[in-house]
Amino acid sequence: MQTPGLIPAALLGMIVLASCALKPPPTRDEIRAQSATLAEADLNGAWKAAEVSAAAIEDNWLGTFTDPQLDVLVAEAIVNNPDLRVAATRVEQAAQYVELAKAMLRPMINLLGTGGLKMGGGDVSSAIQGASLGVSWEPDLWGRLRYGREAAQSTYASVQADYRFSQQSLAAAVARSWFTATETWLQIQLAGGMVTAAEKLVQLAETRWRVGIGTEQDVALARASLGTFLDTREQVRLAHDQTLRALELLLGRYPAAELETRHELTTMPGPVPAGLPLQMLERRPDMIAAERRVAAAFNRVGEAKAARLPRIVLNANVAVIKSEIVELSEDFSNPTGGAGARLIAPVYQGGALKTQVEIRTLQQKEAVAEYARMALRALADVENALAASDTLSQREAVLRQSMSDSRRALELAQLSYEVGKTDLRPVQQQQLSLQSAQLALLRVQSEQLSQRTNLHLALGGSFDEMPATDGDADQAIQTTEYHGAVLSATR
Repeated sequence: MQTPGLIPAALLGMIVLASCALKPPPTRDEIRAQSATLAEADLNGAWKAAEVSAAAIEDNWLGTFTDPQLDVLVAEAIVNNPDLRVAATRVEQAAQYVELAKAMLRPMINLLGTGGLKMGGGDVSSAIQGASLGVSWEPDLWGRLRYGREAAQSTYASVQADYRFSQQSLAAAVARSWFTATETWLQIQLAGGMVTAAEKLVQLAETRWRVGIGTEQDVALARASLGTFLDTREQVRLAHDQTLRALELLLGRYPAAELETRHELTTMPGPVPAGLPLQMLERRPDMIAAERRVAAAFNRVGEAKAARLPRIVLNANVAVIKSEIVELSEDFSNPTGGAGARLIAPVYQGGALKTQVEIRTLQQKEAVAEYARMALRALADVENALAASDTLSQREAVLRQSMSDSRRALELAQLSYEVGKTDLRPVQQQQLSLQSAQLALLRVQSEQLSQRTNLHLALGGSFDEMPATDGDADQAIQTTEYHGAVLSATR
């Protein structure tokens, strides 16, 4: 329905003032309160799996390993990893959707021109010449457009946080692969030593059988043992190459298994402060992303509800028209112009608008449920990492003692051999036992480094130096350093 005439400035002011304020999305506490499990959990209490310091979680956990080569590899992965580049483009796309939502709140200005030459037998209207400048603007009376803008901004914030967590996950994956590559290289060395010891046992068994103090069964058993150790060495070599290829893929390199690794495990850092469960939920980027998705869904509900209410579109135009063929009215003068308003009130659309509200409401419920699910998983990540670290620490102590006992048994066997009490077989057998204990200890020490990495990732601490931020989630992730990381990853 078209309403002709000019809109007084006072009426326009009343329309702007009458625009309803937006309802704020649910807070973190309100989101958690909607989950019975989170509402009942003591998120301000200590972690359950192990006794750890409740001091604030620290950033730059990568530096605690004091491994400059690892630092370089992580920096390379942040710039070159293909998956991270894909995530970076999603951030840029979300930013453009914010600009698109903002544009809907601004006036639209269009310039229309028409003209032509009158040719014989042609359309008379082609001889009309002129230009028209029109302006239209929809006052956001009920917040439909502003809810859309807020939803786009919340989505942008969630994509940013997801990108940040992707960076942290990538850094953790590089670190774990780096530790495993060192472990497998050391395993190759130990497996080689075990093969050498087994070969000596075969030679000794053959010698004893030849001189008549051994049996063919001893020879067969020694050769079977040698075959087992040869197979183990080949398996470890394959595992080492596969680990290098996986690491090179993370770095964005061709998977050629050519990366040079460390020849000793990184030193295990000291205890890490774990903060409190609530601090973790408020800090982890993936939890911030989930929270922002709840806000986006909330704003989409408001947008859908406002779409059911009447809309007013204001318009104005000025035009210059002339024609050598068509005779204009006597009172027509250039330039001409006018202003008006258009009322759009949805009356009946088959229940589509109501259904849209229901859909958006269910999407908000889904986002809240997803936040609760992710929160429980995040809490489990920390508890599992703490429990694994505690168990591995105890296992390391046991295996160190076992290795010490095996080394002492080897010394005694060597002494007995030197004084002629026994032959060389007990010596070689104790040598194999010692090397097996070393392999077990190596596996536990490597796993300790990986679990420490998992703990840092689960706690939400950044692998680099992140500036301390205050305020809500939007401010926490929209920092200059953060945007610089996004841009560097897309270059």
